[in-house]
Amino acid sequence: MKIIVNAEPREVAGKTLADALTELEFTSPAIAAALNGNFVPREDYTETPLSEGDKLEVLAPMQGG
Repeated sequence: MKIIVNAEPREVAGKTLADALTELEFTSPAIAAALNGNFVPREDYTETPLSEGDKLEVLAPMQGG
């Protein structure tokens, strides 16, 4: 299905937020996710379904100085 990830259109096969994050290689335990503008707690990732056209924002810490 097509979703928007960090303002970029992406195609994902996963049906849940957890599946999509793994597929998109967001595997760090230090990420935060918002689906359609709503923060999703980490413990809800496996139970949060995705739908065509959803907007996913993923924030991850950056390395560097």
